[in-house]
Amino acid sequence: MMVLTNLLYVYNWWQILNGQSYFARYANGESPFTHLWTLSIEGQYYLIWPFLVLALLLLVKSRHQIANIVLILAAASGAWMAILYMMTIAHVQPAAFDPSRLYYGTDTRAFSILFGAALAFIWPSGRLSQHLGKKWVIGLDLLGTASFLGLLVMVFTIDAQSSFLYEGGMVLFSIVTTILVAVVAHPAAHFDRLLSNPLFSYIGSRSYGLYLYQFPVMIFWENRFRNIADHPVLYPVIEVVLIVVITELSYRFIEQPAAHFNYHKTWAFLKGLANPKVRMGKTRWVSYVALIILAIGSVGLAKAPSVKAEGDNSPLAQQLKKRGVSTKEKEKRLAAMRSSIAAQKKADKNKAAEESSSKALEAKYASQAKTHPVNREYEQYGLTQIQLQQAQDIGLTAIGDSVMLDGENGLQQLFPKAVIDAAVSRQMINSIDLVRSYADRGVLGNIVLIGLGTNGPFSDDQLAQMMQAIGPDRQVFWINVRVPTRAWQNDVNSKLAAAQKQYKNLTVIDWYDKSNGHPDWFYNDMVHMNPNGNPQYAALVAKTILDKVKN
Repeated sequence: MMVLTNLLYVYNWWQILNGQSYFARYANGESPFTHLWTLSIEGQYYLIWPFLVLALLLLVKSRHQIANIVLILAAASGAWMAILYMMTIAHVQPAAFDPSRLYYGTDTRAFSILFGAALAFIWPSGRLSQHLGKKWVIGLDLLGTASFLGLLVMVFTIDAQSSFLYEGGMVLFSIVTTILVAVVAHPAAHFDRLLSNPLFSYIGSRSYGLYLYQFPVMIFWENRFRNIADHPVLYPVIEVVLIVVITELSYRFIEQPAAHFNYHKTWAFLKGLANPKVRMGKTRWVSYVALIILAIGSVGLAKAPSVKAEGDNSPLAQQLKKRGVSTKEKEKRLAAMRSSIAAQKKADKNKAAEESSSKALEAKYASQAKTHPVNREYEQYGLTQIQLQQAQDIGLTAIGDSVMLDGENGLQQLFPKAVIDAAVSRQMINSIDLVRSYADRGVLGNIVLIGLGTNGPFSDDQLAQMMQAIGPDRQVFWINVRVPTRAWQNDVNSKLAAAQKQYKNLTVIDWYDKSNGHPDWFYNDMVHMNPNGNPQYAALVAKTILDKVKN
């Protein structure tokens, strides 16, 4: 079906209808063909746009009126993306929202192409004058420089799951890109000459192949070599070299021959290819190689994994599906957390009563450890029965990604009063507001557990915002990450180690060190814990928290 939908240019809608995620990186492995969604949108444009242009030219005489109609369609597409996003997050926390539907949809991405189409009517490069006044030329160059710098800023500062992106940011990016294209297309501006250098010309001529082969190369390489984080420079360089080499071979032996082939002679060519007696020179061998590559690619396309939440039957995906509690149970725990926080605030006003209560609790835990032991299976991981009893009364708030979701059952077993909010693909950027919402509702516990960084790096500023949202009066425990297949692993862990020195209320739980040398604790992605690793994860978190709370 993947092959057929790609051939029909509807692969992006097949991805949407089958629940495939562009952002879920670990559930059952990334498909090397996920990126083909954009080629489907382009194909739909190539098929539909010519007929639409003909209709507009027949019905509307003015080019500027046609451009206005196209711009209205572009604005409608951008508005529809924002409306869908806001309608969705009205019922789902932004931190738990997967925007793949908005990312893949023709209806929600059409504005990017339509802005360019409108530009063709407003700004036909063949009719623009090369002779402009000096002020106009300087103005064009400044506009081009500003738009170019604006694009760079957005590329390096906006996260793919940022709310801003879907509430107008992507439209803004497309508008700025259109402005840059307009400047480059103007014969009087200097940007055309600036960008028309041998390197850019080479990249432009091979851009289709570079885009087409990038994902397969990266996915296959990263599946073969799991220690990407240990070689953050070398491995990406090797991947780029492989992509360029494969693209160049494809360009010379597939794309160019196909572009210059006389398709009126297709049948004669195929008969000659099948007949060894017909002399065809190197064309025969190039054709054989191309057919082999096509066959391998088709098989790979047909068998490629799809990151589909509903249909994924891998052990990891099945385990993640079982995680989580009902809304009713979660609300019950939130209410208990609110009461616990209120009681704690009241106790804080009476220090003597608090000390007396603390001694009484210690006596209670010691007694219960003898008479009613709990979670005895965790004693083998270094937790005493008194600690296990103490954990039963600790109300903490946990915010995390799919790794925490994977370990949720163990954490909830050890900390039954905990409120755990973990979701697949969650990142720091969309978790800060989630923490603020918990604080505003009065349900952010005095102990906060964070498990973020698996799905992407974060800046020092974002970390500071998170710590500010939590506040200095709460104890924060942050689980560092093990993501050997991602270059940001060491960066995330280094930032957390530095932050621990900066914030007195922050303790880093060193899961990376604890799990080092234990591949048997993980599923194939080497990120999520299997049944062997889950108790290790939960026990480390519990022991670190309990040791700190005791002190």
